[in-house]
Amino acid sequence: MPALQPPAKPQGVLYLGIDLGTSRTSVSASNGVRETVASYVGYPKDVVSRKLLQKDVLFGDEALEKRLSLDFYRPLGHGVIKSGENSEKNLKAAADLIGEIIRRARPRADELVYAVIGAPAQAQIHSKKAILDAARQHVHSAMICSEPFSVAYGLDMLDDTLVIDIGAGTTDFCRMHGTMPEDSDQVTNTFAGDHVDDELAKLIRAKYPEAQFSVQMIKQIKEKHSSVADQMLPVVVQLPVKGKPTPFDITNEIRTACRSIVAPMVDALTELIGNFDPEFQDRLKNRVLLGGGGSMIKGLDVELERQMHERLGSGKVIRVEEPIYGGANGALKIAHDMPSEFWEQLR
Repeated sequence: MPALQPPAKPQGVLYLGIDLGTSRTSVSASNGVRETVASYVGYPKDVVSRKLLQKDVLFGDEALEKRLSLDFYRPLGHGVIKSGENSEKNLKAAADLIGEIIRRARPRADELVYAVIGAPAQAQIHSKKAILDAARQHVHSAMICSEPFSVAYGLDMLDDTLVIDIGAGTTDFCRMHGTMPEDSDQVTNTFAGDHVDDELAKLIRAKYPEAQFSVQMIKQIKEKHSSVADQMLPVVVQLPVKGKPTPFDITNEIRTACRSIVAPMVDALTELIGNFDPEFQDRLKNRVLLGGGGSMIKGLDVELERQMHERLGSGKVIRVEEPIYGGANGALKIAHDMPSEFWEQLR
């Protein structure tokens, strides 16, 4: 009589919450790992760069640093995979980026990988499909969720809360009232981090036409000095003029560029509050949750409250404590809580 074989050990599941962002991609995993990487992907241009770099693909800050040797991609625009002329290349770069952030979550070979991936609140169906296509080769099952919804879900702020998630490509707004948000509860605009970069570059170019700078230099300046406060320390930066480092005072330019996203934010808040049930409008405008990388602009919560008081009579803004991981943490919590029928089987 043949010996009885022990029953097969069931595969474990690694749950991931992924915030796939235009500027930065973050993951929170059920094994306790949390990682973030700048959303850049690069491939060696030729045999010389391949020999120099000794890699087939580079990611994040390493890709940014070596970009002159690379076919360099920032595959996400306005929070979704870029389409158009280089759509296939951007899709490959996005797939490789998802693969890299999953690799950094350190899944075991015997684990199934289930991922909840954040997307802009009003991302179109084809945009969500493109994200799932990019994830297909790396995860066993996946679902897409609204980024501001995941931020609120992670903090258990699911009732009478208005969430603002400020990314690089989009600012997303979501009205939470104890149920899954519908399309009418969500607004997306493109007055976000990239818009601030563009405005800052225009203002510096207009005031100091002799100054030389790149998009990346502007982004680094903004991330270090961003503020909307009336009173702020002087911002003096060194920019080259025909190769010579030269000091430039850009205090007013920083403030003006950062403030350029505030009025559109208040417009969106006013829309979502103004067409809500009048009995609950006061509760909603006094629980505004501010998240995403853009929430780190100094004084932004105070300026939003000031403008809400002017236009809406009152307003209270609460900052998310972990803006880099707020969306990923919430997506992981959703992954744990979602019934099996909500998951889309990819492979």
